[in-house]
Amino acid sequence: MAKPGDTPRAATTAALDALDFALDRGSPVPLYYQLAQQLEAAIEHGALAPGNLLGNEIDLSIRLGLSRPTVRQAIQTLVEKGLLVRRRGVGTQVVHSQVKRPLELSSLYDDLEAAGQGPATRVVRNETVPASADVAAALSLPEGTPVTLLERLRLAHGQPVALLCNHLPTDLLDLAGDRLESTGLYRLLRTAGVTLHSAHQTIGARSATAEEAARLDEQEGAAVLTMQRTAYDDTGRPVEYGSHIYRASRYAFDFQLLVRP
Repeated sequence: MAKPGDTPRAATTAALDALDFALDRGSPVPLYYQLAQQLEAAIEHGALAPGNLLGNEIDLSIRLGLSRPTVRQAIQTLVEKGLLVRRRGVGTQVVHSQVKRPLELSSLYDDLEAAGQGPATRVVRNETVPASADVAAALSLPEGTPVTLLERLRLAHGQPVALLCNHLPTDLLDLAGDRLESTGLYRLLRTAGVTLHSAHQTIGARSATAEEAARLDEQEGAAVLTMQRTAYDDTGRPVEYGSHIYRASRYAFDFQLLVRP
């Protein structure tokens, strides 16, 4: 385990020493691919953290008992996936793991937690506002009705992943205090006795505005995924309208498609 004051390279050396690379030289799967897959799994589960530096190809080949071309090809595979980056004068560095989220009625916080992504939340706004026409239509309320507005920045392993904007009926649950920084909205809804049943969701993509890019640690105009969702409880009542944006460089929706009988 890395200790306070450890450099990123020292922390990575300790992390690599703790990893058990199971490379099967008799397998038809190329060694570089086996190594790339296991390094990717270590990044996704936080064993190798963003900012950690990997040793050079010679050091890694000696450490792992592999040829230098094999190690180079494995690293290049992860560079092309955006998980590693080669920096002049620094070396190969872990950037992040991409969040792949199943397309189902679930909380981003819960999905990140289940995937070992170390979720955290910064609450940007938590206030009562008049419902706009779009929000009122989604929540089946008269326009101008007071609703709760939540704006949150969601992080994984300390890196911004998404900007979340949610509107809810004010009588649904008490969102005072710092509870939203330590858990997900849907978990709070369940705790309040709200049973989520279904949702209507639309997914799109666009370029980030200057303000969005600054909060998401991206360049202005970077690609973002968008999602609008209206969630309903088991009585059919709309309980939440969400309008979210996600960093396309760090986030993907995962679909399973079936042939209709």
